Amino acid sequence: LQGAVERARTYNHRQDLSDVRIGAHDEIFQSGRPVLVGADVRSSFCYLLSLESQRDAETWAIRMMELQDRGFRPEATIADAGSGLRAGQALAMRGTPCRGDVFHALQLVQPLVTFLENRAYEAIGTYAKLQHKHQKVRCCKRPRPRRRRGSAPTEEELAAQLEPAAKTQTQAINLAADVAALADWLRRDILALAGTDYATRCQLYDFVVAELRARQSLCPHRIDPVVGALTNQRDDLLAFAAELDQDLAGLASRFQLPIATVREVFNNEALDVDRPERWTRDAVLRERLGSRFYAVSVAVAEVAEDTVRASSVIENLNSRLRTYFFLRRHLGPDYLALLQFFLNHRRFVRSTRPERAGKSPTELLTGRPHPHWLEMLGYTRFSRK
Repeated sequence: LQGAVERARTYNHRQDLSDVRIGAHDEIFQSGRPVLVGADVRSSFCYLLSLESQRDAETWAIRMMELQDRGFRPEATIADAGSGLRAGQALAMRGTPCRGDVFHALQLVQPLVTFLENRAYEAIGTYAKLQHKHQKVRCCKRPRPRRRRGSAPTEEELAAQLEPAAKTQTQAINLAADVAALADWLRRDILALAGTDYATRCQLYDFVVAELRARQSLCPHRIDPVVGALTNQRDDLLAFAAELDQDLAGLASRFQLPIATVREVFNNEALDVDRPERWTRDAVLRERLGSRFYAVSVAVAEVAEDTVRASSVIENLNSRLRTYFFLRRHLGPDYLALLQFFLNHRRFVRSTRPERAGKSPTELLTGRPHPHWLEMLGYTRFSRK
């Protein structure tokens, strides 16, 4: 195993990283210690898997500088809002943008929606119980004796409680509905792949944040953190939309079409194939563009494929890493080097994407085949004659 580790580490350090266009970065913890993780978005090639004592800016900067020695020059990276990670990249890779991960932003908003909906249901239940008690006492015709301590509330007392309960119920329902609508706009219109141009998305984003801020006093302990996070992450989260504008403008110039038309084709291609309105719009666009429709559709599909909004690949990799971490609770650099080599050179048995089936992340990154990972480590595979 020690011999295999040395050979695996040699392969890991020898891999050229100049083909990485967009990298995804994250941190995973094992026994309280951080493991810094980095992977290529397109191929899922893991170029960073390092057990550290800290996850501060200096540690991230040092690891990124080491990656640059191996040709790491991505157009951009994508990550969550981790302060150490982003500060480290700013130190080591000045000028390289670090986009915000849309998934983490939406995961921040959704618990707020769920909490407010549950609170609204609770307020509805409280008001319904008071109404039931009040109706029950009111319908009772027998004279009630003088009330003693601990006895049931009177009709007058219940009536006095109904008005504030009704007000609380209405306020909770309205707040839950408003925040749910704002979250839905954020997910479907602002941070979605299909949508308007970057400037309009920024205006809509600011509108959503402003509306949430206006409701902070109604639930400060839940709304305040969401407003703060969204305010600080706008430019990072919408960086994909700015790049998308440039790509669509390039296609508009290439096909001699208005950019609005190209965006319309793009938005239609982004719709699910099971939605009837896609094919209705498709027919209209075919008639309008004529023979150019197919070429434009192929071009915008490629743009959609290359647009990265979330670090899903790194979350997928983390889920796989946790399985191995569970088997080896005591981690060390040797084990991680061997694990990184294995994950990068083991071929995918199957995939929903045909171009990935039967290939390893290394082959997807470089476009060149390699022997079986066991043979690369110096072992002879068993074969039945």
